[in-house]
Amino acid sequence: VPFDSLNLALVGRDDPAAVQRNLALLLDDFAPGAVLADMEQVYGHAVVVAGGARQKCDAVVTDRADVVLMVRVADCVPVLLADPTAGVLGAAHAGRQGLVEDVVGACVDRMRTLGAERIQAWVGPHICGACYEVPEELRREVADQEPTSLSTTSWGTPALDIGAGVRAQ
Repeated sequence: VPFDSLNLALVGRDDPAAVQRNLALLLDDFAPGAVLADMEQVYGHAVVVAGGARQKCDAVVTDRADVVLMVRVADCVPVLLADPTAGVLGAAHAGRQGLVEDVVGACVDRMRTLGAERIQAWVGPHICGACYEVPEELRREVADQEPTSLSTTSWGTPALDIGAGVRAQ
């Protein structure tokens, strides 16, 4: 059964009410009383400060301790950022276009406006460079922006290593 787990996806055929219940279960277990700040991810570099309704963006930041940031990915690169001393957090969704537009850098810049100085980052699971096959022209376009993203699949075709590009940025 495809929806017999704690599905948190915003897309697909699962009952939206079930997804909302799942989000409430997650928050109740992980951070009782906290407010969820997540995104309608759009594969770009827009960054918003958490608060209010879900917004179209690819990064969200906060300086509030009662806010939980969420990023959803499949193949893209999730990046969580924090300055524990300043109490500033960020979450970014870095896909191919987010890499080209440096969404993580934009997130860091926005965090700095909230007082962040010493930012730590955690890069989550994502597609590997040996698996993400792309046309040669696209590989060149992305690698022109971030050379460390240049890759080749394990079967010898053009590829991108989005994770390597994000870590380099």
